[in-house]
Amino acid sequence: MDDRRHDKLGTYRAKRDPRRTSEPIPDDTRRGGDDTFVIQEHHARSLHWDLRLERDGVLVSWAIPRGLPPDPATNHLAVHTEDHPMEYAAFEGEIPEGEYGGGTMTIWDRGRYTTEKWNDREVKIVLSGSRASGRYVLFQTDGRNWMIHRMDPPDAGWEPQPMSLAPMTPVTRSRVPRDAGAYAWEFAWGGLRALAHVSGGRLVLRSAAGDEITREHRWLRPLAESLGSRAVTLDGEIVTLGGTSVYVCYDLLYDDGRPLLAEPYERRRAGLEELGMTGARWQIAPSWPGEVQAVRRAAAGQGLPGVVGKRLGSPYTPGESPSWVFVAA
Repeated sequence: MDDRRHDKLGTYRAKRDPRRTSEPIPDDTRRGGDDTFVIQEHHARSLHWDLRLERDGVLVSWAIPRGLPPDPATNHLAVHTEDHPMEYAAFEGEIPEGEYGGGTMTIWDRGRYTTEKWNDREVKIVLSGSRASGRYVLFQTDGRNWMIHRMDPPDAGWEPQPMSLAPMTPVTRSRVPRDAGAYAWEFAWGGLRALAHVSGGRLVLRSAAGDEITREHRWLRPLAESLGSRAVTLDGEIVTLGGTSVYVCYDLLYDDGRPLLAEPYERRRAGLEELGMTGARWQIAPSWPGEVQAVRRAAAGQGLPGVVGKRLGSPYTPGESPSWVFVAA
C-alpha cells in the first residue's frame, strides 16, 4: 500500500462507513497518468456538481453548486473538498440518507485533461470530455472556497439567458377565429403568470411585471433541481389544483444557450414536451391543435374563464399579440 496515498485519503475514509455506503473505499494503489477527470451530478441536500481531477494517485475534488460556467463573463463558486480515490471516477449510485453526501450520484461527464498550471492556490486545466471541453482555471479565494472561470469564449451559437422578459399575452375575441385549425387550443387558467428562469439547478421566478417572486413560491425550487444542468426559461402560470399551488407550464423560451423567441410555437411546444417535466407541483399544460370546441366545453365544465388559441407558426413576441387569442368559455 502507498502510505502517502493512504494519508491523502484519511479524511475520505473517516467520513464513510463501508457497511452503510457503496462508495469505493479501496486499500490498493491505482496510479494513472494524472490526466483523468470526472464530473458527477450530485443530488444531495442541494444539487451540485463534483469536479474531480486525477493528481498523484487521488482525485482532487471541488463541489461546484452551479456547475461549470458557460462563458467567461461569470465565475462560479467551487468548494474544495477531500481527495477521493481513483475508483470514484466510475462511481454512480445512491448514497444512503443520513450518510455524508447522502443522495443520488451520477456521472455527468468524464474524459481526459491536461495541466497548464498547478499549485496550492491556482489550477489551470484543459478539459476534453463529451460535454465539458475547453480551458478553465480554478483559483482560491478564501480557505476552502475557490472560483472556477472559463477561459475560452462561449461555444459557437451560445447566447446568454434572458432574465427580463415581458410575457406574450392574447387579444380577446368574442368569437372563435374562422381558421381555428391553425391554432393550438389551451385552457385559460386564470392564475398568476410567471416566467421561470432555471440555470445550474437554481430557480429565479418573475411575475408578469418583472418582479422576482421566487421567495414567495419556494415550493417550486425542486423543479429547477429536476432539470439538472439544463438552462431553460419557461412561461406558465401558478394555479390552484385540488387546493394545492401548481406551476402549469405552456411555453419554452430558452434552452441551453439557445433563445427560442423567433421559433414557431409548435417547435417551442415540441421542445417543451421533450423536457419531460413531471412533478407533484409542476406540469406541462395540455394543448390540442385545432380542437377548439371540445376544449371550450371542457373549460366551461371546469369553471375556467375560457380558452387561448396560439397560432402554430407564431414566434413569441412579448406583449399583446393577435397571434394568441382568448375566447371566453
